[in-house]
Amino acid sequence: MSTETVTETAHRSPDGGSGAQQDAGDAGYSKGLKGRHINMIAIGGAIGTGLFLGAGGRLHSAGPALAIAYAVCGLFAFFVVRALGELVLHRPSSGSFVSYAREFLGEKGAYVAGWMYVVNWSTTGIADITAIALYTHYWSLFTDIPQWVMALIALAVVLTVNLISVKIFGELEFWFAIIKVAALVVFMFIGIFLLATQHPVGGHSPGLNLLTDHGGIFPTGLLPVVIVLQGVVFAYSAVELVGVTAGETGEPEKVVPKAVNSIMWRVGVFYVGSVILLAMLLPWNQYVDGQSPFVTVLSNVGVPAAGDVMNLVVLTAAMSSLNSGLYSTGRILRSMSMAGSAPKFAGLMNRNQVPYGGIMLTSAVCVLGVALNYVVPGEAFEIVLNIAALGIISTWCTIMVCHMVFVRRSKEGLVERPRFRLPGTPVTDIATMAFLLGVIVLMWFDDGVGRQTVMLIPVLAVALVAGWFAVRGRVNRIAKERELSK
Repeated sequence: MSTETVTETAHRSPDGGSGAQQDAGDAGYSKGLKGRHINMIAIGGAIGTGLFLGAGGRLHSAGPALAIAYAVCGLFAFFVVRALGELVLHRPSSGSFVSYAREFLGEKGAYVAGWMYVVNWSTTGIADITAIALYTHYWSLFTDIPQWVMALIALAVVLTVNLISVKIFGELEFWFAIIKVAALVVFMFIGIFLLATQHPVGGHSPGLNLLTDHGGIFPTGLLPVVIVLQGVVFAYSAVELVGVTAGETGEPEKVVPKAVNSIMWRVGVFYVGSVILLAMLLPWNQYVDGQSPFVTVLSNVGVPAAGDVMNLVVLTAAMSSLNSGLYSTGRILRSMSMAGSAPKFAGLMNRNQVPYGGIMLTSAVCVLGVALNYVVPGEAFEIVLNIAALGIISTWCTIMVCHMVFVRRSKEGLVERPRFRLPGTPVTDIATMAFLLGVIVLMWFDDGVGRQTVMLIPVLAVALVAGWFAVRGRVNRIAKERELSK
């Protein structure tokens, strides 16, 4: 298929919609991901360092009400991934929401959606390799190795895995997710045992009383709970991976609904359940930023090597995130390249049917992160995390807008909605977008990193406008050639 032929009309079965636009970026992929891979990637996307490491500092800031914040964000994350699931069954695509933005919002929409997603995962990748370097320094064996060297090694390992084949990526992500889930399940069993036996934790008797005895559910007020939403949204930032992986599985109509629906109970059990359990084991003010709350609990009951085990788990979570980031941006960039909004190099595939051009491009940005670790090792993590938050919100809003246009077109008889649908549309779409835009507004009230993040929006807007003027000639030429070829 020619790289100029970006989309072509396809006749689909009733369950997959009709009149769907096929993306040239989907050609050439192997269908190497199995159902178990997709399901575990969905779990991995919903469980990461945001829970294993970030929950400690957020508990200290917001108190037991953090569970409410996780529940609210989890509900909107479910709406996002459910809307994406509906679009996937309309037309599975490795270009995911960027491909849908092209179909429903036009080339400008796809351009903005794609590059904001690349910004999200590129900066998240920098945060991941920074985190990996910091986690390895926990062990004395690696203490003398410079942080930037460990960051470079981590990037090289994950890059190699991604370039070999999608099957290797799927297997690695499968086992990463197994480790994360196993660690959480083991901790929850320990926590329930401590509650049932009333075993003292750090001199405190665990129980429901700890939720109310130290200032109540909202011990620091409502504002800290609201402000912490930014970090909670970031904790859910990889749930959209289900949409990207659907383009490389043989039975998306069977696999995707199951994976999407399971996200809801995983959020309830692993995030909300874990936070409530943590708040019942120790007073909220005993948790600290920078230390895993699970390590805090286990250390207080004298579990040997608790720090070592949990450090290995958060290291796994960071490796998993980096692995997923390179995978997803490689596919998104290939879709964009075929449309002319990304460099031609990003569209290249290797003989293993892996879009190595896009993966290498993302890795090049991550190398800048290695440099950042060399120049400002103490600040690298916070700098990039803020930029990534904007990319996540942009991506989720794009998905909801695409879904609304899709539903409108279905009412006009232009496409057919699958049986698997987002309930309550358009109310759920609008409510989700209002919530996400509200999070950006709330960032301004965070005098530290939150306000700096909001101030980056005009800078990103200028960069996107300048980039569009640079690529629009090629985009328009390819679109014109596509129309002539019909």
